Amino acid sequence: MADLKAIAEELVNLTVKEVNELATILKDEYGIEPAAAAVTVAAGPAAGGAEAAAAKDSFDVVLKSAGAAKLQVVKAVKEACGLGLKEAKEMVDGAPSVLKEGMPKADAEALKKTLEEAGAEIELK
Repeated sequence: MADLKAIAEELVNLTVKEVNELATILKDEYGIEPAAAAVTVAAGPAAGGAEAAAAKDSFDVVLKSAGAAKLQVVKAVKEACGLGLKEAKEMVDGAPSVLKEGMPKADAEALKKTLEEAGAEIELK
């Protein structure tokens, strides 16, 4: 008897093109209309991709704009990123710009909160 777990794993890992080819073979050679099964198999990897995106563990902190309190934002960026005044001002003037990359979620959220309190518009990616 065939190893059903191995077959199931192969089906789940099929690409959309391979699912379409499998559907054609099942229809032409065996007379089976696998339309519902093909949709389910094709949706399987997409659902896994959504879970991976939801479980993201590193974030980039992006300054979208300095807002009205530009000086306060420059000071906050200077302190948060360990930059000199000139470098911090250039980052703020060049918005949108990535302030920090690959931060853990808790640290990214804390930095976002600090910068938003200074008046900046921040996005986590």
